[in-house]
Amino acid sequence: MQTRFSIHQLADPDISVANDILRKCVHCGFCTATCPTYVLLGDELDSPRGRIYLIKNMLEDGGAPSPDTVKHVDRCLSCLSCMSTCPASVNYMHLVDYARDHIEETYRRPLSDRLFRAILAKLLPNPRLFRLGMIAGFVAKPFASLLEAIPVTRRLAALARLAPSRLPGRSANEGPGTFPAMGVRRKRVALLSGCAQRVLAPELHDATIRILQRHGVEVVLAKGEGCCGGLPHHLGKTGDSFALAKRNIDAWSHEIDDQGLDAILVNASGCGTTLKDYGFMFREDPVYSVKAARISELAADITEFLNQLGLDDPTIDPDLDVAYHSACSLQHGQQVHEPPRDLLSKAGFRVHEIPEGHLCCGSAGTYNMLQPRLSKALRNRKIGHIEGLDPDVVATGNLGCITQLATGTKIPLVHTIELLDWATGGPKPAKLS
Repeated sequence: MQTRFSIHQLADPDISVANDILRKCVHCGFCTATCPTYVLLGDELDSPRGRIYLIKNMLEDGGAPSPDTVKHVDRCLSCLSCMSTCPASVNYMHLVDYARDHIEETYRRPLSDRLFRAILAKLLPNPRLFRLGMIAGFVAKPFASLLEAIPVTRRLAALARLAPSRLPGRSANEGPGTFPAMGVRRKRVALLSGCAQRVLAPELHDATIRILQRHGVEVVLAKGEGCCGGLPHHLGKTGDSFALAKRNIDAWSHEIDDQGLDAILVNASGCGTTLKDYGFMFREDPVYSVKAARISELAADITEFLNQLGLDDPTIDPDLDVAYHSACSLQHGQQVHEPPRDLLSKAGFRVHEIPEGHLCCGSAGTYNMLQPRLSKALRNRKIGHIEGLDPDVVATGNLGCITQLATGTKIPLVHTIELLDWATGGPKPAKLS
């Protein structure tokens, strides 16, 4: 693709990277077949190729984009299925991230939109505020239909519907702290505590810590770490996301320098994609570039790590049919495919592939709150394929997918690590009891 950036524009490192990405696109259109919004809407501008054209024109022109450009960029899930398909290796992720940053800096959204996005950017990364928000969502849940009927509160309806019917208590394993290995220590790792997950599903961290300890791994929840920064990052709020990322980099760098780390593990695949991108995010930072690259090198999904470490033989015969839902951030963002499937099979589960497994379920971070209509259509499409398999349980590596799909099916949805923990000596997941 030809570009027409000026020499002055190319002096900006972000524009220079965008230029290199744009020039790789060869207009082949392979990405359209795997793009969820294009599959739903059939609009070229709601495909990666179409959005690339819009982003190219927006960045070349500088200044504020048109409302139409913003609409089509906003509709992108950042599922990154296009990157798995692209024969030219176009890094669409970095391009659309920068486009969102540019929109945030130059475009003035309607007041209600600005307020809602600001609330999400502040609420979700902060566990204390998020807990309060979920309590408010629970109270509003019975009035979701009424909220949806009013245009100004339509997005609040989506938020209320996603709120759980009850909030779990705090985990005894909530950090900071160190959890020693059982027996001889084989590895020492840090585990990302994150933000929303520790409020909505603390049992996922509990299961992760248990299985690692049983396999001879010391687990550290480092003081000062928290939200990966991914949620504000995908809202175009780069300043907020970088501040959160720097806190994590500092916290884990202290652990590396103190006693060393063999890995930094993540059990929320959306966060894992962000951690693995820290090196790129801080490539121009004279203070953080080296440290950020080191963090990205150590970052791994929990299933990647366990697959390399080796899983103990199962202690039970689970006798369950498991539909494995591969989260977009894991299969497309991190290109992790076989480890979760292999681990589940080795643990004794019968693993089944979901048709159209490459298409997003519609969760995509905050997408199900910002684009509820498209999100619901994708959820229903995914659930139709899942229920066609008639599985005993659905397993996935991302809480966002669990929360999204649980609003549309009665089939139990659990995290992959819960099944692996149970199979190797841990408790049976509550949703299967």
